Amino acid sequence: MIVRGAVVYTLDHRRPWANALAVRDGRIVAVGDDADVEALAGAGTTSVDVGGAMVMPGLVDVHTHVGFAGQQAAWELALSPMAGPEEILAAVAARAQEVGPDEWVVGGVVGGHVLEAAGTAEMLAAIDAAGHGRPVLLREASLHHRWVNSRALVIMGVDDSTPDPKDGRYGRDVDGRLVGLLFEHASTVGELAVRRSTADVHARDLRSARTAVSILNACGVTATQDAATMGWWLDVFTELDNADELDAWIVGSMPAREFIESGPVGPELFDSADSRRSVHVRPNFVKAVLDGVPMTRTSKFLEPYKPDPQRTCACAGTFSGESWFTDEDLLDLMEQAVGRGLHVKLHATADGTVRQVLDAVEIMRVRHGGAPVFHIAHTEFVHPDDVARFAELGVVADASPVLWFPSPMTEIIGQQVPDHVMDRMWPLRELTESGALLAAGSDWPAAMPMPNPWLSIETMVTRRSPDPGFPGALNPDQALDLATAVEAHTANPARAMGLGEEVGRLAVGLSADFIVLDRNLFEIPVQDIHDTRVLQTWFAGRLVHDSTT
Repeated sequence: MIVRGAVVYTLDHRRPWANALAVRDGRIVAVGDDADVEALAGAGTTSVDVGGAMVMPGLVDVHTHVGFAGQQAAWELALSPMAGPEEILAAVAARAQEVGPDEWVVGGVVGGHVLEAAGTAEMLAAIDAAGHGRPVLLREASLHHRWVNSRALVIMGVDDSTPDPKDGRYGRDVDGRLVGLLFEHASTVGELAVRRSTADVHARDLRSARTAVSILNACGVTATQDAATMGWWLDVFTELDNADELDAWIVGSMPAREFIESGPVGPELFDSADSRRSVHVRPNFVKAVLDGVPMTRTSKFLEPYKPDPQRTCACAGTFSGESWFTDEDLLDLMEQAVGRGLHVKLHATADGTVRQVLDAVEIMRVRHGGAPVFHIAHTEFVHPDDVARFAELGVVADASPVLWFPSPMTEIIGQQVPDHVMDRMWPLRELTESGALLAAGSDWPAAMPMPNPWLSIETMVTRRSPDPGFPGALNPDQALDLATAVEAHTANPARAMGLGEEVGRLAVGLSADFIVLDRNLFEIPVQDIHDTRVLQTWFAGRLVHDSTT
């Protein structure tokens, strides 16, 4: 196949721009001018003229939850993170009347402002009424917390006397009565109850995976790293891949402990990696969650959160959060991964846990050299003294989720975190200028209802929200130029995921994963990039998304 008449942005520094490319057996065999590439044509060649459109590599998302997102899109109640309690409860009531008396109403995502309002007996009564006797579970935007009703709590086996799980908490009122909130690892109990009640869960998982990959393809994404990959999702992905039905590369990150979902984790799961591998499915990473999220003060900072007048805790004004791993536990996990030839992705949302990871990596580099790959996911807050250490230690900055612009979530974070710390939120420019490998991810379905890379690229440059309802800029001195932002969504995450010789660039020998756009990103105002449409997505030389028909 020959693709011609294009403006090809290759992301290959040896030849950044071209006009055509040739594909054979799913691989790129030539990139150059129309005449050069056309000279390769034979009797069986297919020619695709894109009429001057921009062509670029398929995008690479370093942080998604593929199965979970597809499950939400295919089966569950879609809620806007901007919706208020009344709108959410009305949607729950409508869905509850459509399902059977014992079926769950599961949905998301719920904004943090709603979760703050939900922790009362009155709101528990409201979600009970909306459920019409059905169990209800709603996911908060960060995916760390849940809002459930009383029927759900009964099915979960949780009552007022139930102790909190490790690294989690059941929301209670001042009298110790449950109010229907599940914080951090308590959410896993709710998710397990939902999964146990699902009939033919494997068939549902297959449809969920197909749905997720189709959505990713429509956004231009042809490779992603699933950031918390349970064994059954690896089985689903490889089943689809072996049937030539998987239209994306998926790098798995196997959880060290239960987090979003419940099931075998840790060494038992790590040891199954080789048997769950296929051409496009690479279970090459271990995943651990070191802290929570700043909105609920479960992130570990180096200095205290702001005093909260609504908190009665004696530690108000002195509490900086806690890590869920001791230094010894973290090093032990890293050794378990490296000893199995695996790499490590670590969720660390605040400067305290970021430093903990960097200190551990420094020890691992002395022990094992530079081969193991370490990601720090959600590099929202990095102390100035630690910025240069990313490059020095070869640690990937997983810049996820899309929150480098004013939004409801950043407003809530600003209510918890000292102002001078907020002034350094998402130090993307400092990280790139220091030589760190910056790899962007959507964290879909957390934070954003869709894995929109064009919004991500635009706001990396503008640090502004396209929504006029959220004016201003978030730390604009940390803005990136457009070329750097695009590289953070293509070549960089490909390298970070171990796919640098497969995807992320358009060069001879790489997989023919490319997209055709409705505009040239470099010839339009940057504030219009979020409206970009993907006309076509090609994966391994085959058309997997086409909005032109």
